[in-house]
Amino acid sequence: MSEDFGVFRQKRVLITGGLGFIGSNLAQRLLDLGSQVLLVDSLIPEYGGNLFNIEEIRTRLRVNIADVRDEHGMRYLVQGEDYLFNLAGQTSHLDSMENPQTDLEINCRSQLSILEACRRYNPKIRIVFASTRQIYGAPDYLPVDEKHPLRPVDVNGINKMAGEWYHILYNNVHGLRASALRLTNTYGPRMRVKDARQTFLGVWIRRLVEGKPIDVFGNGLQRRDFNYVDDVVEALLLCAANPKADGRIFNLGAEPPISLKELAALMVELHGNGEYRIVPFPPDRKAIDIGDYYADYRVIQSTLGWAPKVGLREGLAQTLQFYKRYRQQYWEVEQQ
Repeated sequence: MSEDFGVFRQKRVLITGGLGFIGSNLAQRLLDLGSQVLLVDSLIPEYGGNLFNIEEIRTRLRVNIADVRDEHGMRYLVQGEDYLFNLAGQTSHLDSMENPQTDLEINCRSQLSILEACRRYNPKIRIVFASTRQIYGAPDYLPVDEKHPLRPVDVNGINKMAGEWYHILYNNVHGLRASALRLTNTYGPRMRVKDARQTFLGVWIRRLVEGKPIDVFGNGLQRRDFNYVDDVVEALLLCAANPKADGRIFNLGAEPPISLKELAALMVELHGNGEYRIVPFPPDRKAIDIGDYYADYRVIQSTLGWAPKVGLREGLAQTLQFYKRYRQQYWEVEQQ
């Protein structure tokens, strides 16, 4: 598969949300492929950006501290770029319910502004948009395929759905080459672990490393699928490199799914000590919980040849080791 990625050599690549979890891992891979990488990130404390995410590669790329809500700035930044990985977003489902206007600005209106900037100032750019499985809502059937009805259960899901469809519309109507990936639970080094704004798994890891019990909400029988960040980076690159992805929406996923209770037990085992406990759902989380979810990813597998390579046990072990080593940089001190 890597032979297809020669297209990135000496190409200019823009990553919005580039100081965040997925963006920083993607940047590392692109640098290894010979790309000229520009990261754009607002570094707003509530979101996922962290300068330590690029500590090892800081001198090899460019960073622009900017907000995707700045239309004039984005008009300038998209010019001359060959690829845009559009990863910037507000990811907290609870925050979207508390501050819906902010979520609307970042996940919806700003996406339209970015696409307009590309259409007017760089129509040859190829774009990959990071969408989310959250737009499906509570599944009617499992595994969930791309034909499943879309019924978001929170403001974040509605705005991410709109952002996704803006990208497909601009591909179909304006000729911008764009595709979207509906990400499931992504985990790995450099994810936000100081709170649950990005993923509950981050909080679980932090509590394990701190010697505190993991809280599993509900009965713990909810089944989910998880992708290690390296596999997600691979999917992003495949979408950007292959014209077959243009105008398409793809699920990511993994099999077999695992219950949250089983996941907690596995993490305790890998950590070597600790415990988990089953606790009632907080009312605000219960209201937007979707129950079981795992995806059918056969479309991207048949179209682009993608399938997850990193197993859950291996990926969690690597992730735990990362945070045991770098806990100070991710939650024990203020973010840079």
